[in-house]
Amino acid sequence: MYEAEFDGRGSRIRWTEAAGSGEGGGGERAATVYVHGLGAMSAVYHAHVAAHPALSGRRSLFVDLPGHGISDRPAGFGYTLEDHADALAAALDAAGVHGARVVGHSMGGAVSVVLAHRRPDLVSGLVLTEANLDPAPSRAAASSSIAAYSEEEFVRGGFAEVLGRFGSTWAATMRLADPLALHRSATGLVRGTAPTVRRMLMESPAERSFLQGTLSGELPGAAELMASGVRVIQAPGAGHNVMFDRPDVLAAAVVGGTV
Repeated sequence: MYEAEFDGRGSRIRWTEAAGSGEGGGGERAATVYVHGLGAMSAVYHAHVAAHPALSGRRSLFVDLPGHGISDRPAGFGYTLEDHADALAAALDAAGVHGARVVGHSMGGAVSVVLAHRRPDLVSGLVLTEANLDPAPSRAAASSSIAAYSEEEFVRGGFAEVLGRFGSTWAATMRLADPLALHRSATGLVRGTAPTVRRMLMESPAERSFLQGTLSGELPGAAELMASGVRVIQAPGAGHNVMFDRPDVLAAAVVGGTV
């Protein structure tokens, strides 16, 4: 396990690694960094993808964002998308990684885009699985459901209600997240960024791929994304958790984007 301070107060963001080539991103292969979604953990959601034979031999980092998994959860932290991106940057700086291929799911995809916008030196490519691109997602979205509570309401009882509402798969990792961090992270997703994550993605010089599960419906604004150079990939038979439903499609996308 590895760690780096991220908030100026001693709090630590932590990650695990699978050794391989691409230690600094300047060689034949860039390191691959996996970033989880809201209430998840990177190794749980992505280790099996990194173990795919097509990805053998690549240095892989599984980073847990602040408030999630094995990372610290300071009460004074904002947990906005920008805050998460800066903490992720601290981890990559400490790991000696630059020019990485960053694989981000859902909220982690949004954080990855913000990271590429704020620290383009750290990111050579983005592979996004159903990333949040726009503020104010539908009321049915998990982030909107969490943000509908006040912070106090969520910490006192809403967290337990949401755990029981969204199924055992998500609950398995969400129960390990800090309720306050989860609420602030969800609120940050609903609030969005300026410019929007979608705009940052469209203007990014990094190589970019976006995976959309066919069970999730059409990707809004897909034509505009493709016109800006984003490779839009459909994952047949997959829902929001593409890495569980079609890990082969995600692994192929990471391989296809290798620099």
